[in-house]
Amino acid sequence: MCELQLVHSFCYQLQSFGYSTKPFPVDPDEIEETHQLTFRAILVGCALGAVVGASNIYLGLKTGFTFGPQLFGAIFGYAILKAISKALPESGLLGVFGGHFGPKENCTVQSSYLASGGLGILFVSAVPAMYRLDLLSPQPSQDIGKLIALTVCAGFFGVFFVIPLRKYYIAYTIRSLHHGKSGAAAAKKKALALLYTFIIVFIFKVMTGYAPAILYDWHIGWTLYRLGFTSMIHMENYGWWIEFTPAFFGAGMLSGLNASWSFFGGSVLAWGIIQPSIVKNGLAFGTPVSDDFPLVSYLAMSFKDTEQYITHPSPRYWLLWPGVLLMLMYSFGDIFLTLLPLARNLSFSADSVNPVSWFRRRNDIDPEDEDQTPAEDRVPLAWWTIGLFISIVMSCAILATQFHLNVGEAILSLVLGFIFSFIAVQSSGQTDINPVSTVAKASQLVFGGIGKGSHLVGKPAMTLNLTAGVIAAGSAAQSGDMTGDLKTGYLLRAKPKNQFIAQLCGSVVSVFLTSGLFILFTKASPCIINPPADGVCTYGAPSVSAWAAVALAVTSPKLPIPKSSGYTAIALGIFSILSLIVRNYFIPKKYWHYVPNWNAVGLAFVTPQIFYSLAMAVGSTFNFFWQHRSPANFDMYMFAVAAGMLAGEGLGGVFQALLAVAGVDGSKFGTVIGCPGFEFCG
Repeated sequence: MCELQLVHSFCYQLQSFGYSTKPFPVDPDEIEETHQLTFRAILVGCALGAVVGASNIYLGLKTGFTFGPQLFGAIFGYAILKAISKALPESGLLGVFGGHFGPKENCTVQSSYLASGGLGILFVSAVPAMYRLDLLSPQPSQDIGKLIALTVCAGFFGVFFVIPLRKYYIAYTIRSLHHGKSGAAAAKKKALALLYTFIIVFIFKVMTGYAPAILYDWHIGWTLYRLGFTSMIHMENYGWWIEFTPAFFGAGMLSGLNASWSFFGGSVLAWGIIQPSIVKNGLAFGTPVSDDFPLVSYLAMSFKDTEQYITHPSPRYWLLWPGVLLMLMYSFGDIFLTLLPLARNLSFSADSVNPVSWFRRRNDIDPEDEDQTPAEDRVPLAWWTIGLFISIVMSCAILATQFHLNVGEAILSLVLGFIFSFIAVQSSGQTDINPVSTVAKASQLVFGGIGKGSHLVGKPAMTLNLTAGVIAAGSAAQSGDMTGDLKTGYLLRAKPKNQFIAQLCGSVVSVFLTSGLFILFTKASPCIINPPADGVCTYGAPSVSAWAAVALAVTSPKLPIPKSSGYTAIALGIFSILSLIVRNYFIPKKYWHYVPNWNAVGLAFVTPQIFYSLAMAVGSTFNFFWQHRSPANFDMYMFAVAAGMLAGEGLGGVFQALLAVAGVDGSKFGTVIGCPGFEFCG
């Protein structure tokens, strides 16, 4: 889930440098690209997308975050195909890999890369939640057909209903890679920086599995406790230790100071102030995890008796509701206040408000239309309308036969996906936040009401709730990525028709890749879908817990939310709206970056791993000083280094899972020196 969108700093820099939303001027010295849609571009794009898709499944299950290191595909795609195009001949059997490689073909790489690396959000949120609630088979490997079918519904519907273009931030990078000798030299430096960072972080991550508390997790409280400072065990129990995670250091570099420090500030508020307070006052409770040491877990999220959610909640469950409501209210409030002035200034022509005109074939280009793409290069009307119709019919059939949704419920889930994707695209372009996973939780509220109206209870109600959430969140996330990709192609004057084909190819890869990776991870770590009573698991999966808790809450006869938690949630939600009003109407825009991002604060409430926000805060601070001390060096290497960190740790985690399945991981051959228990580390 992309709760915290990590694209805004690059987008902001492009805007500050004066890059407009108009297509880049045609370079008179640029070689004309006769072949933009090529086998080599799709092959390399899908391969790179598979790498980052695997990385995102790991990071999402580990932390609740999925990232979009698009520069990984843009730079590596260039580095690989540029070298191949020069090394191989333009004719013969290898001719499909040789010949000129330009920015428009690089855009095809980007299109297939983004599509094949997507849909991971499904398998780090609602799908694992279905297993935790016993709504599917005991083992995901028994449900491979259902998982693929569900992914197909969300993925292809999202591709076919791509909506108005939004500002995106990769196009200038791709163009600069191909622009003259200086661009080629810069591209080589960026590619090497990304490659070296990726390799170093990958090796480091794999090594951490064999010595987690030495290389990765530094349990300061536990160490001080063993040295005789017994009161410091509370530091360990409340989750305050340091984890050197390159992925979140890189995420902080991309996010900037405001989002990263808001996230860390939220962690301090939730887990450093509120958590000890509610435990001390008997509002939340911990679970002992050791008979030998006073180790206590405050992360339990699964009870057989739903009454315990009210009478005996863990701090993690208690803090979940303030976090979810805070993100929902802030995201919708920010969208509303930002888009309201834009809506007032919109003007509509007769054609723009006539739905028939949307489907009319246009052979002539309106000189006043921003989109000057030739008609023959656009996606044909029949392609997306027929595809959309088939995807709707297919989705209704799959959801009815496999998950027992009727046609009306299936169509409503698709409509909600359309609405959420529109919100996500507009929010990302105007507010620098992509709240797909947050707003998609609103579908759980909608279908919770539908389930009660249909007198559904128990597992049928939760199946309806989470299945609809999968479709809404997945299709919204996929369409959001695809519309941004089309914007990239528009700026580069690439053919939308070619991009569309590349996106379809990438989506096919993504369907099978993400399903298979989910099965791999759950086989390596069964606690992902079967968490122990104390809530301790190598994969924290905070997003999974949130989806499961919301599904249980909205389908229960009695709302299982502690009163103190509910009152706190309402108070914080109202406060976030008031802070938005003050920011938008009483504070000059140049000072807005000093106002906390309450979406990031709310995210900290549902993410009990404090070390992630700490790593992001350190990464953003490092970035700030790097930018001010060496601007040229920063502009050259920062994004490449950050992308390498994200992909390196993610893929290293995938390799760790493979080692676990093979029985040669750190649990068999590693050391737990300095670790309170192996399950606490890594």
